[in-house]
Amino acid sequence: MKMNRYAALVLFVLTSAVLHAQNEAYIIPRRIFVGDPAVLILPLNNSANNAASEDIIFSPLSPGFPSHPDIDFHRIILEQRAGGRRLMVEFTAYVPGILEFPVIEIGEIRFSDLSVTVNSLLDNRSSHVLSGPASLLAMPGTAFMLYGTIAGMVLVILLSIWFVFKGRIVIHNLLKKWKRRMLFSSMKKTEKRLSKSVLNGENSRLVLDNLSEQFRIFLSVLTGENCRTMTAGEFEKLSLHIVLTTITQNKDISPSFLHDFFRDCDDLRFSGIDAASQDIFYLLACLRRFINAAENAEREKTKKTLPGEDEEAA
Repeated sequence: MKMNRYAALVLFVLTSAVLHAQNEAYIIPRRIFVGDPAVLILPLNNSANNAASEDIIFSPLSPGFPSHPDIDFHRIILEQRAGGRRLMVEFTAYVPGILEFPVIEIGEIRFSDLSVTVNSLLDNRSSHVLSGPASLLAMPGTAFMLYGTIAGMVLVILLSIWFVFKGRIVIHNLLKKWKRRMLFSSMKKTEKRLSKSVLNGENSRLVLDNLSEQFRIFLSVLTGENCRTMTAGEFEKLSLHIVLTTITQNKDISPSFLHDFFRDCDDLRFSGIDAASQDIFYLLACLRRFINAAENAEREKTKKTLPGEDEEAA
């Protein structure tokens, strides 16, 4: 009987010490929200000491580890300190409000009536409705994107209006000038190729035929008239049309240049004998002089004429 009374007295003392110590429990951090990991620390006074000298650690794999439907317990430690023991409960709560811990038994001591207050991430002042999203203009770069898009749309509209009234004419004239440049470049390459053919000793009749054909094609594109079948006499009228644009740039180009050129070329082609190389080189030099004069005149005309003016004049 005396032993039973002694055991009851010890249990009463331990329980009283634990209940007194629980009033001093605190949480780290002091304010926790749903889903935040936290630690409940409960200091124990010296009266709760026993012979144990090492920390007692409970993990989820330990037998008797507490469980709760709304609380996830990570680890429970009964820590030995010089000034006494303390209980540390590492946990994460997933429900807001006041949550009661289950009874915890560790180191022959039972801990009950432990509770924590868990705050909600929801705004209580707006009936548990999440706070409104930030304004779009408050997001970095949104204003630039918005106003940049508006400016781009306005620019596209202005360019479309310009293209309807002026753009097609300007593009047409630019393409026309580019084709003219390619025309002169192509004819210069033809003249160099024929010069190499003469130096290589190729048939003079074939060289003259090629010269006459390519020059007639060049004039057809340049003037817009069909020069492929014209005779030397018919070129006199065309000469006035072509030379008017070249005579101011090159005084060596006479009004009868085309007539004289094709007459001399036809005489060499149909003479029945092989033409001398110097005669062919003379015709090629005349061709080169005419192309340069016409190209210079075209360049001067381009400088004086703004895009769209020759289309309006036409």
